[in-house]
Amino acid sequence: MTNQFNPLPENLDNALLVGRVWRGAPIDGPAVVAVRRGRLVDITHHAATVAELFERDDLLAIVRAAEGEDLGDALTLVQGGEQGRLRLLAPCDLQAIKACGVTFAVSLLERVIEEQARGNPARAGELREQLQASIGTNLSQIEPGSEAALRLKAELSERGLWSQYMEVGIGPYAEVFTKSQPMSAVGHGFDVGLHPASHWNNPEPEIVLAVNSRGQVVGGTLGNDVNLRDIEGRSALLLGKAKDNNASCAIGPFIRLFDGDFSLDTLRQAEVRMQIEGVDDGFELAGASFMREISRDPLDLVGQTCGAHHQYPDGFMLFLGTMFSPIKDRDAPGKGFTHHIGDRVSISTPSLGTLVNTVARSDQAAPWTFGVRALYNNLARRGLLAAAGGR
Repeated sequence: MTNQFNPLPENLDNALLVGRVWRGAPIDGPAVVAVRRGRLVDITHHAATVAELFERDDLLAIVRAAEGEDLGDALTLVQGGEQGRLRLLAPCDLQAIKACGVTFAVSLLERVIEEQARGNPARAGELREQLQASIGTNLSQIEPGSEAALRLKAELSERGLWSQYMEVGIGPYAEVFTKSQPMSAVGHGFDVGLHPASHWNNPEPEIVLAVNSRGQVVGGTLGNDVNLRDIEGRSALLLGKAKDNNASCAIGPFIRLFDGDFSLDTLRQAEVRMQIEGVDDGFELAGASFMREISRDPLDLVGQTCGAHHQYPDGFMLFLGTMFSPIKDRDAPGKGFTHHIGDRVSISTPSLGTLVNTVARSDQAAPWTFGVRALYNNLARRGLLAAAGGR
């Protein structure tokens, strides 16, 4: 399978892109960059963190035209070439990283299967057939929290089929959890990590919203919400172990800002494609998520995440969920899909480009060592703390 996805947005000249790169000596630290006409421009002296940049009233003007150092060709960097000792980082920094679960009917069914299987992938096929026969597969037509959803809840409860995943899938409250810590997400080209205890897992290709402290959605990007099906399937109380491990969250390549050419409506209609290529067995798998099939509007999910009930002074990144749960048999008939170490995962949509990562064990991926303290020590050494403070 040849990767045909565009690494950068197809209408690059009209896209307002923000990201982060690691700059080598003598800086030895991260820089906030804008992409202009395919060139990387360092705008760190205008906003030392992406979180701070998204608070600016003149955000679009800075990204479009603020003076900065030209760091080279963006495409070369995204394709993995050497570019002045630069390396592309995840495009967020101080923001909290939140995620929404079971926002698509297909993923809802798969979560119920995980729960019923108690983490045993061998039971998944049989359970899938039983559940589809009992409740059908057209749950996407049911509005969460509606009277129809309440009637279905009562019916399933009477039949002993109600699940905690049904509760958040069609109930009034969305599942919103902490996916990863600020500064811990990996970017395009990095390894993504699987906990070594997991033997049933998969990628989750998703749209990710960038939201500032005022609850304003300023743009979007791509993400891989790496999922450990066996761990979470044993107990929902193991969600933290299933979701938040070293290198278990990938975001990138860049955040595209909303403007006249790109809006939340663009993302509402997006098709998110994914491709998995196995290097050790030649396995190939491709699929897609269609955002029009999401059960809750993205702004509803933002509103359930932040507001009078919960504030995020540094803003947050919000994974919107996925409908893609790969079930194609890989290692043996009836065993379904699970990752192999070395798998190449590509997540793409034309308006955002492509996020590519290679699967590794979380205890063998590069450890996370550059956190918030390291960031502020680095900014202080470079004389940039004034640009990182609130305005």
